[in-house]
Amino acid sequence: MDKIFPEKLKQGDEVRIITPSRSLAIISKENRENGNKRFAELGLKLSFGKHAEEIDDFVSSSIKSRIEDLHNAFSDENVKAILTVIGGFNSNQLLKYIDWNLIKNNPKIFCGFSDITALNNAIFAKTSLVTYSGPFYSTFGQKLYFDYTLDYFKKCLMSEESFEVKPSDNWSEDVWYKDQNNRKLVQNPGWVIINEGKAEGTILGDNLCTFNLLQGTEYFPDLSNSILFIEDDEESAPHNFDRDLQSLIHLPNFHKVKGIVIGRFQKASEMTNDLLIQIIKSKKELNNIPVIANLDFGHTDPKMTFPIGGNVKISASNLKVSIIITSH
Repeated sequence: MDKIFPEKLKQGDEVRIITPSRSLAIISKENRENGNKRFAELGLKLSFGKHAEEIDDFVSSSIKSRIEDLHNAFSDENVKAILTVIGGFNSNQLLKYIDWNLIKNNPKIFCGFSDITALNNAIFAKTSLVTYSGPFYSTFGQKLYFDYTLDYFKKCLMSEESFEVKPSDNWSEDVWYKDQNNRKLVQNPGWVIINEGKAEGTILGDNLCTFNLLQGTEYFPDLSNSILFIEDDEESAPHNFDRDLQSLIHLPNFHKVKGIVIGRFQKASEMTNDLLIQIIKSKKELNNIPVIANLDFGHTDPKMTFPIGGNVKISASNLKVSIIITSH
């Protein structure tokens, strides 16, 4: 498969904000102002989907409205990147209605995570366009401790260079959008090597339970020579993560997966390193591939940006880890 890499962002480019999941209406004025300021400092111009403020009983909007904004963003020649406002629960509703040829013929950056995992992987599967797991528009509303997230956003979306991933010094899962000045940081103990080894392959996945929604459909990407980046939110208790991972392992071509990288769990999930290691070690299919955990992506902050469909090299041995990502 010939992958399509979108052009990188540069100063003066227009970024379109759309809401394929939950509505922009739930984002506070303060957080919007903070986010708008950050994009202006990057030299990027913002525009918003026509239906971004619509909100229904599911804190979303109609399929028709969301599809219209998605198609308009890809068809507008002035738009160089598309960022989603926030996650939610229903972006997979859109898949049947997307004009895949429109996207393939108008390649541009598409970025989000969590529920947007369904769109990221479906777009790559249907069009070969590399998409990006990374911060939402709403994420840019953080007033404090945004440096790591911003740094990797720029490394991945505004540079042609491959980049090496490093762990953050601290992390947080506080409800920052309710109290911007009262943030609580936790020292990052670093990554956890569960299985040693080296691998190189195509990045797929991200939010595990959302990724699994694509199983058995035309929207699920080919796992051949892939390295899975997976994470889940606070609702993913250890037994949920175990069964969701097992579901992936049961796929006919899972044996073609070359490695697994796991994002940091929220405390409410009650996942510990010991439990995670126990889960991974219980699955013989994972014995001979590298598995690394506690990386900076998922539902805690900060978070890195990485390409769904991009290439990654991972090496884990003797308590040392190297992760190098290519997104061009």
